[in-house]
Amino acid sequence: MSMNYASIYAQSARSGLVRLRTLIILRWLAVIGQVTAILISKFIIGLQIDLTLCILAIVASVLINLVATFIFPENRRLPERDFLVMLLFDLIQLAVLLYLTGGLNNPFSILILAPVTVSAMTLRPFSTFFISGLAIVLVSILAFDHVPLIMQSGIVIKLPFLFIAGFWIALMIGIVFLAFYARRVTSETHLMSQALLATQMALSREQKLTDLGGVVAAAAHELGTPLATINLASTELIEDLKNNKELREDAVLIREQVQRCKVILDSMGRNGKDDLQVKIVPITNLIEEAAEPHSKRNKVINLSHTSQKNKNENIPYIHRKPEIIHGVRNLIQNAVDFAKAEIWIDTTWNEHTISVRICDDGDGYPADIFGRIGDPFIRRRDTFTSKDSHSEYEGMGLGLFIAKTLLERSGAQISFSNGSDLKYEKKHKAQLRGAVAEVTWVRNIIEETNQNRMIALGENQQFET
Repeated sequence: MSMNYASIYAQSARSGLVRLRTLIILRWLAVIGQVTAILISKFIIGLQIDLTLCILAIVASVLINLVATFIFPENRRLPERDFLVMLLFDLIQLAVLLYLTGGLNNPFSILILAPVTVSAMTLRPFSTFFISGLAIVLVSILAFDHVPLIMQSGIVIKLPFLFIAGFWIALMIGIVFLAFYARRVTSETHLMSQALLATQMALSREQKLTDLGGVVAAAAHELGTPLATINLASTELIEDLKNNKELREDAVLIREQVQRCKVILDSMGRNGKDDLQVKIVPITNLIEEAAEPHSKRNKVINLSHTSQKNKNENIPYIHRKPEIIHGVRNLIQNAVDFAKAEIWIDTTWNEHTISVRICDDGDGYPADIFGRIGDPFIRRRDTFTSKDSHSEYEGMGLGLFIAKTLLERSGAQISFSNGSDLKYEKKHKAQLRGAVAEVTWVRNIIEETNQNRMIALGENQQFET
């Protein structure tokens, strides 16, 4: 890829994703729940609770909410530091209430997992580690030091030590597990969304290049007649002005510039002309177009196109879609990047399927990431290739993900493997040990009929005489 899509991952922190208004609403719900639980415990269940201290802890949340409501705009998105402070306050405020209401004997102590989970889903690993560590410390304090729950009759509500110890261990495990689990799932979701964004960027770029080429080709087509007329007229002037040296030189200059304009337009409109005049192309032409940008990279690219059964069977025609071109081009680029000297691209078809097989003579896919091929991950090439490779090259994860996504959108099935098969070795008389990527389409889905080809190409226009 000519674009560095890996730059999308430069901002690993997902700060600024949570609105202040969301936290304010959640905190109001927490305040209502805390007040309700305290009042029910005090006046209905009959627990001896220090109502003053509990109300003070709840009032602190109310004051924080009021300050945030009147000072900051509703649509403010919190940076990581401010969001971390908010979560720390909620964690400490909840721990204070639990301390005043029985510690781990209080069934609501499970809520201490909430700030840890939210942190893992939104903040950097260091912030999550800090909140998780604080939660572990607070839970440990609550397990052994708290205000006991006492009924009006004087009965102390206290779980056996074995249950308290088990609950404490469960909370420790829950804090660590939820922090890791939520962080991992959110990271993969975020990574996938960013990779899909890169895929859309790649497809949009390919489409823009195709459209631009079409415009240039149309301009070259429309300007062809007037340029030819100017060229003819200048040639005649050159013949008529043999005796006028100055005017003859001007006519020669005009003809030279006209010819230069034709060369420029032909060069600029080559790709666009293909798209403008040949919207439905043989699969072989499309594969050759995808491989053409990598033909001058000091690697030998071997192209072959064969029918699996009948050698005289017509070559399949497919619609020239940007996602197919860009997807196949990414697979070819990956093969060229990792190949030592040669790449083989075999296009085969039968009455049911069309397949494109791309192989190289490199070291193959690394064993430690083989199961993740096609997933978006960033890894530097120099971690698993020779020292002679380009250390700046960002690993093959994102490029293969884009190729896989674009090709699957066209209806293809993609498989990746290592090593070589006997048929392939015999066919090319070489022992291939590199990576193999095979793209397969169902023929009756992707192939265009003769009628569609005529519509795409348009009817021949009669020349005027």
